[in-house]
Amino acid sequence: MNKEERIPLLETRDLKKYFKTGAGMLHAVDSINIKLYEGETIGVVGESGCGKSTLGRTILKLIEPTSGDIIFNGQNISKLGTRAMRQLRTEMQIIFQDPYSSLDPRKSVIEIISEYMMIHRIYRTRREAYNRAAELMELVGLARRYADVYPHELDGGRRQRIGVARALSLNPKFIVCDEPVSALDVSIQAQILNLLMDLQEELNLAYMFVTHDLSVVKHISDNIMVMYLGTCVEFASSDALFEKPLHPYTQALLAAIPEPTLESRNHPFKLIKGEVSSPIDPKPGCRFARRCEHCMARCTEETPEYIETLPGHFVACHMVNGK
Repeated sequence: MNKEERIPLLETRDLKKYFKTGAGMLHAVDSINIKLYEGETIGVVGESGCGKSTLGRTILKLIEPTSGDIIFNGQNISKLGTRAMRQLRTEMQIIFQDPYSSLDPRKSVIEIISEYMMIHRIYRTRREAYNRAAELMELVGLARRYADVYPHELDGGRRQRIGVARALSLNPKFIVCDEPVSALDVSIQAQILNLLMDLQEELNLAYMFVTHDLSVVKHISDNIMVMYLGTCVEFASSDALFEKPLHPYTQALLAAIPEPTLESRNHPFKLIKGEVSSPIDPKPGCRFARRCEHCMARCTEETPEYIETLPGHFVACHMVNGK
């Protein structure tokens, strides 16, 4: 069965999230359309403040969307209330960026991992929940001797393993990974990434992997979406995006990836110059225009269409699409 015949586990249609400010409406997420299938990973990349974390939280309805549809497992959940969403929480979870601040310092490891199971009454007794939590500790590579210790007694890598185990405790189908390795040392990052990929293969999980690190997202993602000031400027498979980036912003991001070679010392470092446009009540035109070296007059007047330029490769750019 090809992808066109499969039903997406997650789909967003013209999803928007605006925040009211004293100066106007801040367009944090603006008209995002994605499809994510079981067992796959979509990477969401962009600079800080581009709206990628807000997108993940809006999809989970931790933040209510302003408009648009969120289709999860064939059901439109965008208008569901608190009670109906609580039933869906077992199928969609999140791993947070900071493994320390996201864990309750007053609870032991076994209590943290079993907490969701107790809230949702997955098991009848605390002992059953603790037994399952112990199994999850083993699954994510946490020795059982840490069951009764507290988060402050552990390093960042072990704390994040607790976060992963907690997210898995309800047997979800979809997990938002909100920069889960950015607060960790490089060597620990690789361990957590490999753990997430192993768990995905074993449990057929679907991930939305939010990050600003393009080298990380290439390692784990099937498809990558590049966001800029709330909008999607380019979407393609991981291989296609790195082989042939089309949008000038994507090209600039890839050019900024450091290369660990002696020859790279002589390569000029390319900076993105110009002023960042305001995301508050943005005017028509490309939001990257002020920083784009290829900017034309129409770029500041007309909003570029989001078009499939190559098979499976979408981009919003007047220069690329020629329209």
